[in-house]
Amino acid sequence: MTRSLDLPSLDRVDTLAQELALLQDTGKRRIAILGSRHVPVVSIHLVELVSRSLAQEGHNLVTSGSQGVNAAVIRGVLSVDPARLTVLLPQSLDRQPGESRDQLEQVLHLVEKPEHDDLPLPMASSLCNQEIIGRSDQLICFAFHDSETLLSSCRTAEDMGKVVSLLFFD
Repeated sequence: MTRSLDLPSLDRVDTLAQELALLQDTGKRRIAILGSRHVPVVSIHLVELVSRSLAQEGHNLVTSGSQGVNAAVIRGVLSVDPARLTVLLPQSLDRQPGESRDQLEQVLHLVEKPEHDDLPLPMASSLCNQEIIGRSDQLICFAFHDSETLLSSCRTAEDMGKVVSLLFFD
């Protein structure tokens, strides 16, 4: 009895080759980390650990300023080397919640978008995520299966040819 092998499509082979090359690359990268605002506590510790480890390896991290995953990234990188962190806000600093502002004041490279203050937050966040991805070599995203803005950002990153690691909480 003969069996045929299902070969992966060529675009998937290219993606796999790109991911393998990235794993072997010892150069420093700009890594975007985005994620949900509502995250289980254990997962927050994991995000902080990953962020801290990447910063210790010499990578620069880019994220946004909301609670949850992004706040964990900020804490993780600030504990290692604040110069390795860039935070892009979807709107001005004044529009951020008080608990976020205290943490954001410690960030050396903070980019505000006051021109987006009149936009609804989901739209401003989507534009912000696009800019974060554009400034990065790859994207690590922590999301739920119904996180529409984050999943859209992952598709955008893939369309831009970025390596995307998408991890789900649910």
